[in-house]
Amino acid sequence: MPPTPHISRGGPISGDMAVSLAAVLTAQALNVGWAPVVSPGVEALTRSRINHVYQNYVRPECHAAANAPLIWGQAGIPTATLWGGGLVAAVDGTRFVVPVRSIDARPNPKYFGRKKGVTWLNMINDQGVGTAGIVLSGTPRDSLYAIDLLYRRDGGARPEVFISDTGSYSDMVFGLLKLLGVDYRPELAGLPDQRLWRTARAADYGPLDTASRNLIDLEKIKRHWSDILRIAASVHAGEVAASEVMRILQRGGNPTQLGDALAHFGRIFKTLHVLSYVDREQYRRDIKRMRNLQEERHRLAKYICHGRRGELREKYHAGMEDQLGTLGLVVNCVALWNTVYLDRILATLRESGYPVLDEDVLRIHPYWYAHINVHGHYSFQPLQLADGIGRRPLRDPGNTDPDEE
Repeated sequence: MPPTPHISRGGPISGDMAVSLAAVLTAQALNVGWAPVVSPGVEALTRSRINHVYQNYVRPECHAAANAPLIWGQAGIPTATLWGGGLVAAVDGTRFVVPVRSIDARPNPKYFGRKKGVTWLNMINDQGVGTAGIVLSGTPRDSLYAIDLLYRRDGGARPEVFISDTGSYSDMVFGLLKLLGVDYRPELAGLPDQRLWRTARAADYGPLDTASRNLIDLEKIKRHWSDILRIAASVHAGEVAASEVMRILQRGGNPTQLGDALAHFGRIFKTLHVLSYVDREQYRRDIKRMRNLQEERHRLAKYICHGRRGELREKYHAGMEDQLGTLGLVVNCVALWNTVYLDRILATLRESGYPVLDEDVLRIHPYWYAHINVHGHYSFQPLQLADGIGRRPLRDPGNTDPDEE
């Protein structure tokens, strides 16, 4: 990875820049402030040096540049390739309370009580690594912003399948994602209440005839087809954000004529999705696996960020994008670390003749954190490891672990 550039585009500072940067990322991601990472006798860890590095070298584009090698590095690990090919993505948001004044925080008593907060909307792939994230004020509907993450990826292959919870679902999202070449598969809550749609009023759909009573207006789609294609092309080319398109197409909660035409187009693929969801068990399992993987990532993120305090600190800046961007970067570091060691453990078991089944490997994930301690004063001295490649030796499970004692 190239040296972190100064915000003025000058060269990086000399003398243990990596140590200072690691201290800043640790303090931000773990939500502890500067005090636990400052070491007055170490030039790279003085308070003034850490403040300087934070003010001039930590920003969203640097998070993205640092994330890219983590994403691509994990993709080549054999265990990660068993988990998936990186072509399936899941998007979901997690809420954080922000107890101080912020340009990003908004009230929502359901999630934040009497305080204000933000939503961290993030996307992961089926190999268990975060590929994109965005900070949203308060708790807006995920469906307005979910597609934006496809075009804000820090790295990784472009997804071919897109999974979300019900909160990110809308008929217009179905239509737009189909035109963008992505198969949309939201998890469906309240399945008996889902509508099925038909394209011909007089057609006989057999056992589904009474269930599919709602008619898709093909003529409306045809009338607006050129504008629908223009919208999709503009989003794909980066001329306009999908969130802005969605906001324009449903002003005041009511769809415009063009928005309604896009929704009718989307209902074709929404109906096919509902039928597949009901009929194919593996289809449901694949969706549920990605949703569970996303929840595990959120648990790890909450553990890292809330290990010392229950709310985000915003002492050093006016927005949350820096802190949650750092959190996403550190979560990916943990995911990569865990993937490397899980792969080594599985390889050792195979070499010893232990039967390691692929279907069992699919049930593990890279978000374990029982071995991670986020409390105390932090050391940034490099470890001298015997293997010469920077990896710890694997522990014998039959021996007592002094850390667990």
